[in-house]
Amino acid sequence: MGNCVGRDDCTTAYKSIYEITVKSLEGEEVPLESFKGKVLLVVNVASRCGLADKYYSELVQLDLKYGKRGLAILAFPCNQFLWEECGSPAEIRKFASANRANFLLCEKTHVNGKNSNDLYKYLRKNSELQEYKIGWNFGKFLVSKEGTQINYFGPKVNPASLEPNIEKLL
Repeated sequence: MGNCVGRDDCTTAYKSIYEITVKSLEGEEVPLESFKGKVLLVVNVASRCGLADKYYSELVQLDLKYGKRGLAILAFPCNQFLWEECGSPAEIRKFASANRANFLLCEKTHVNGKNSNDLYKYLRKNSELQEYKIGWNFGKFLVSKEGTQINYFGPKVNPASLEPNIEKLL
């Protein structure tokens, strides 16, 4: 998935978030360039996390309210925190479908460390995290339409509380 595999620092590899390609839960390549002009909400999710039911519901509501206005949600299942996303892609899809999640589910990934995917390396480096680690499941990055403004919101920040930030970026 790009030039940063095996490294924690992605700044020299990518000049823009839109140069990165991720994979869907089914393994299809998804160039982030296809989201140019949209506000992105990138979230590491875990179906067995205590926050999952509430936060999936709030993400669905954000998607319903702002999806047609230019918000795209990218959810990355992550088993890095207490093995709370240990299911197969089919099990993850089933959980998301049961919660009415129609936003993009990406392949299961690491969000911290040398094995994290290029997008998460880029987001951590280019936000106020500045390479610090994501603390838990449901860490959220909000990315402006231009891909230049990246803000991080920790797991304890409810997705619904991001509405004013989303409104400003739309």
